[in-house]
Amino acid sequence: MAAKTSFDQAKELSNQLMGILSQVDIDDAPREERTLVVSIKRQLEDVRLDARDYDFAETRVEQQQNAAGAKKGLETLQAMVLKASEYNLFGAVDVAHASARIQQLISNLE
Repeated sequence: MAAKTSFDQAKELSNQLMGILSQVDIDDAPREERTLVVSIKRQLEDVRLDARDYDFAETRVEQQQNAAGAKKGLETLQAMVLKASEYNLFGAVDVAHASARIQQLISNLE
């Protein structure tokens, strides 16, 4: 079985977190939660695109630059997920699972 690409892993992470966030009624959420949900969704898209660029880089230098951007984005995402758990947007199991996926993706980008 072929190993999953960074892009595939980022898509799976995005699908997991977006599935959870889709249950949040953003119109009725307090402003802080609404802002956080929107920020997480944007960050997920950025991470997914960074992972895609990493996978399709033509040179090692490009790949390293894309990896650096993706790692920074993943670290930001991890902090956002943790912050969202304070608002009960993510449960403890969701945070642990997302953190494990994020760390795995970071290690694959090295």
